[in-house]
Amino acid sequence: MSGTTGDAPSSTPTTPVPAWEELVTTALLGTDRRTPPGAVPGRDAPVALLDAAAVATVRRRAGIRPVRAAARPGPAAPDSRPPLPPAATRRLTTLLTDRPGTGGGRRGAAPDLMELLPQWLALANAYGYAAPPEALPALLDAARGRTDLRPAVLAFAGARALWLARLNRDWRFALRAAPGGGAALPGSDAPERVRQLWQEGLFAERVALLTAIRVRDAASAREVLSSTWATERAEDRLMFLDTLRTGLGAADEPFLEAALADRSRNVRATAAELLSALPDSALARRMAQRATACVAVDHTGSASAASGAPTIVVEAPHECDPGMERDGVLPKAPAGRGERSWWLGQLVEAAPLGAWSRRFGGRTPEEIVALPVADDWQGELHGAWCRAAVRQRDPGWARALLGAPSAPEAGGPGAVSLAERAKLLATLEGGERAEWVAGFIATHGLSEAFQLLGVCAVPWAPPLGRAVVDALNIARDAGSYPWSFSGVMGLAERCLDPAETVRLEPLTATPEDAEDAAPGAGGYWAEAFQRLTTTLRLRATMRSELAPPGVHEVGGVRGALSGAGEWGLIAQFPRP
Repeated sequence: MSGTTGDAPSSTPTTPVPAWEELVTTALLGTDRRTPPGAVPGRDAPVALLDAAAVATVRRRAGIRPVRAAARPGPAAPDSRPPLPPAATRRLTTLLTDRPGTGGGRRGAAPDLMELLPQWLALANAYGYAAPPEALPALLDAARGRTDLRPAVLAFAGARALWLARLNRDWRFALRAAPGGGAALPGSDAPERVRQLWQEGLFAERVALLTAIRVRDAASAREVLSSTWATERAEDRLMFLDTLRTGLGAADEPFLEAALADRSRNVRATAAELLSALPDSALARRMAQRATACVAVDHTGSASAASGAPTIVVEAPHECDPGMERDGVLPKAPAGRGERSWWLGQLVEAAPLGAWSRRFGGRTPEEIVALPVADDWQGELHGAWCRAAVRQRDPGWARALLGAPSAPEAGGPGAVSLAERAKLLATLEGGERAEWVAGFIATHGLSEAFQLLGVCAVPWAPPLGRAVVDALNIARDAGSYPWSFSGVMGLAERCLDPAETVRLEPLTATPEDAEDAAPGAGGYWAEAFQRLTTTLRLRATMRSELAPPGVHEVGGVRGALSGAGEWGLIAQFPRP
């Protein structure tokens, strides 16, 4: 027996583990070109490389020191709103998971469930329900893909959705969209917190804070804005100034008048626009004086003698003086516009509409609009009156400029486009608006009416719904393809009152194609009407599922949504 013990360590040196970078280099080059350290060339070299990589990986992982565990997030705030009825919960799951439509071409008879989700959310928010916790991830995913859903989704999902959004980067949009990034904004009872957030917060937080204060207390919001106005960036001043549209009143005039001297042209223009919406402001009086000096009634001219009626004559400004420019008149005309007509339009647009009745001897808006205008100034003058009626929300002038819906021309006496007519209609009460558009459709059909339908309250009033169904029936009988009316069909699916289903039933049958009809048009129309009736029934079912116990299915919904109109979001942002 030798002098060494049997458990003595071997004297054979241990092969060093190669560096990770060396193993990676060998793998990239290949074992045929570079033999792994400690191995021999040949067929066993790849196995030796993998063995060495495995040993190196274990050594690297074993050497990592444990880090301090992150703090566990606190629980989400409880939602005190009532839970959804079970049937409505199941319906929400279906709306969030099903994707039956392709969005183009021949869609089949199945309703597009994703297009019903905005309506469902509007109803759920009107009733004040809380979102089911298990539905929050799917709701946030839906809002992530469709920005038009975000306001309704965040209102329905509540504070729990913001709690989730802090844990998932894909949902951070919810924190940006929520006032204060999802944190509770300080109220007027915490002036120090308001001051700190206003002076130290991010831009989005400051806008949210100013907007929230403006809703509660217009004067306090103006004081907060005034405290740092001189040191704000021009683009920030413009956004902050825009918050004054909420609750705009005479008390805002001194601040806005001072903003007319701002170094930013955009800030000056916005301040002038806000002041012109205050008919008793000094700027409105200045604009009225300038505008009425350019427009007069001629009782003696040749045009009046020929027509037997007074004629409006226009003498546009010959220059844009510093006073006009300070009051928001842009001196440089766009391409294709004459300078004088450009200046005149801005003056008339900013002048209080009441000044024209005084200027024209007490005539009503209808009588003023009916007067002939000399020298081809009618389009410019009436267009400026249209913009003034929209800015000042004057329904009397809007009616005069819209004219009768049955007028031979699709454009009104003052509107130069259907887009302007839609803006004028928005100043009218919902019932009057629907009745006017119904008359327009009866005269001009649906091809011109898409923009006008988009500003009508939802669901469409019975006269408007009947006019749309009748016009679609006429289009079907004419033998054209329904794809030509796909935009109106899409609006009808979202906006037509489900009560119209009874009138649509006969149209779901496939008619015989007329001799001059497009091939297969009757079948396509039947399919489109089947989809429309199915969608309307589904909407009625949604309403009944969301109605609280004891609430009448139709009357309760209309009562809960009075003022804004049922599913008003859909009417304002129609999807083609």
